[in-house]
Order: sequence, then structure tokens, then C-alpha cells
Amino acid sequence: MKERVDIPPGAPSFFGQVFFGIEDHPTFVKALNTAFAARYVNWRRGTFTGDNLITFGKNLSFLTDARFMAAVEKSAETPIERSIIWRTAVLHWAARNGLRREGDFVECGCYRGTSARIVADALDFGKVDRTYWLYDLFEFPAGSRHTHMPELGPGLFETTRQRFADLPNVRVIRGAVPAVLEGQSPERIAFLHVDMNNAPAEIGALETLFDRVSPGGVIVLDDYGYHGYVAQRDAERAWFAARGYDVIELPTSQGLVIK
Repeated sequence: MKERVDIPPGAPSFFGQVFFGIEDHPTFVKALNTAFAARYVNWRRGTFTGDNLITFGKNLSFLTDARFMAAVEKSAETPIERSIIWRTAVLHWAARNGLRREGDFVECGCYRGTSARIVADALDFGKVDRTYWLYDLFEFPAGSRHTHMPELGPGLFETTRQRFADLPNVRVIRGAVPAVLEGQSPERIAFLHVDMNNAPAEIGALETLFDRVSPGGVIVLDDYGYHGYVAQRDAERAWFAARGYDVIELPTSQGLVIK
């Protein structure tokens, strides 16, 4: 039995093999192969699978962005990092929009720093007169409400810091959000990415940072659309609604707000 989905010829298309919450991956993939064998209209173009997304007949324009794709090829090392490419493309778009706004870039919950590194390379951030602020615990303290990612541990902070050693305008900061933001965060923000898988921490980040986001700046909430984080979605939706904002849920699972 095949354990991967056959990629039909033609471009642009992308095939990630990572799907979350699947108990029987081979059977699931076999079913996808059966569906593709039906040869739907435009089946040779615009196919995307991975990250719990299955689409076809799409333009997938980010796959033709040479600078972005070169950055992905350079830094996306794991199957998950490659499969979430559409999510990363959304971040790239939001950050590029931030270049037209006043302020720095902020990511709360950077983990290994992969998405931030891709964005930085795609935007040639080393030549940009801004700072990219990256925050994370980098470890998994006892009793933590965060998702336990596999590489959290004593060495992750230094590994992530070294990943940006060639970019002096990227700051990697260890500590719990929102407390760590005190005295170690920008006064003006052009792009904000929140990805901590922890509703209280994410609300705390918004309470501290939202007023600093420039008009027209984009806020991206990772996992807003994943059912496993529905409590996080509910808390953030209510928080924004109280301030007169609606969050749009994207098929990538991200929530998006333009201030």
C-alpha cells in the first residue's frame, strides 16, 4: 500500500504528507489517491494537500514567488515545516504589508524560528531598518498549558538564537508572555504573529501589544481555526469583538485581523 499521495504532473502544485488527527494514515492517503484518480477538471494544476488542507483547481500563487520559495527551501527542514507552507505564505504576506506600516515585527511563540527565518529571508530583512522580536519559553515547564512541542528543551533557545546570528536586527528573547514583554518589546508594531497554543498567554499578548499595532497592521493568530484550540478561538473572538473587530478564519487555520 502506498504511504504517500501521487503528485499529478503540472504546476503549480504542492503535496505535503502531514495531516493532524489522522489515526490510519495509509488508509487516508489511499483514499486521496482514489480521489485524484477521478481526474477532476484541471486536476493537473492547483493541487494542494497537507496541514489538514485538501484543495485543487487553485492558483497557489505563492508557489511562483521565487524569493519566498527559495527561503522555504533553505529553512523548512521537517515535514511539518514544509507542509505548513500555506500558513507561512500568509505570514509572508502579512509581514510584507508591515513594511508599509510604522513599527517592528513581533512573533510570540517562535519555537525553532523557522517561519520567522523564512519571512526574514524572503524580505531580505537584514537590510530593513526594523527589528524582528521573537519570544518563546523554549522549554516545557511542569504544569505548562502550552502544547508540548518535540524540540522544547534546554538547548532550543541557543539553537534558535544562533539561527539568526547573521541578522543583528532579529532579537530572540526567552520568557513567558506577557510578563517577558515588559521592557523588552517595541513601542510600535507593524506586524504581529501570535502562536503560543495557550489562550491566557495569547490574550495577555494582545492586551499588551494590540494598542501598539499601527493602523493597517496585520495580526495573525495561528491555530485559530483548529478545533483542538476552540477555547483559544472563543477567547480571541470575544476579545476582538469587545473592541469592534471581527476575526476572519482562513482555511489555513489562522485567524486574521487588520487593525
